[in-house]
Amino acid sequence: MRLIKLALKPDTAAPVLTLAFASGVCLTLVLARIVYTGDVRYAFLIWNLFLAWLPLVFALLSAEQYRTVSGWNWRFPGLAGAWLLFFPNAPYIFTDLIHLTRGYAPHFWVDMVLILSCALTGLVLGFLSLFLMQRVVRRVLGWTASWLFIAMVAGLSGFAICLGRFQRFNSWDVLAKPFALSRSIGRWAVEPFAHPSAIALPALFATFLFIAYVMLYALTFLPRLHPIAVRQSSK
Repeated sequence: MRLIKLALKPDTAAPVLTLAFASGVCLTLVLARIVYTGDVRYAFLIWNLFLAWLPLVFALLSAEQYRTVSGWNWRFPGLAGAWLLFFPNAPYIFTDLIHLTRGYAPHFWVDMVLILSCALTGLVLGFLSLFLMQRVVRRVLGWTASWLFIAMVAGLSGFAICLGRFQRFNSWDVLAKPFALSRSIGRWAVEPFAHPSAIALPALFATFLFIAYVMLYALTFLPRLHPIAVRQSSK
């Protein structure tokens, strides 16, 4: 109940309700495909979309914790850390397009629209959470630091997306498989240029996230539209 109240506050109600509607549409499309084809191949999109909501949940809780609690408290850094840990799950859905390349796909265009719909919803979910966290950083450290924060998150997320897609690690593997995760990161750190894609792909994902966020952020500066007064011509 508390989380619903936070999500439906005046400054977040419109985007949250819109994203809830978009998620409902995506869920309906996935279920319709399963019923029509009898194939549950793309049921994983429901789970991935659920994971894309988690960064927004942690961002709402983090922002509220920062706003209401004065002085040092472990909850804010804990919630902010959980947000950062799960944030890459939001844009990760775009990499599910790889499933369209595996053999003949009789419903290629339908599946592409289905994945892109879920991916776009997940991306905007992540960006809404990122906007909330940037707002907190801007209040604490200023405008310049907030954009350095965006660049840092984009860079870390690009690397995390590659870990998820190619090494098959999940966010919770920080706790479930800490040694395997640290070994994988360690091998990359020792020989980052062993394979060109080891640098290029994380950088490309990071660039995509940064540019996409900047474009959507720019839309927040659009002035509110006012009705245009129609002048009556004098007779």
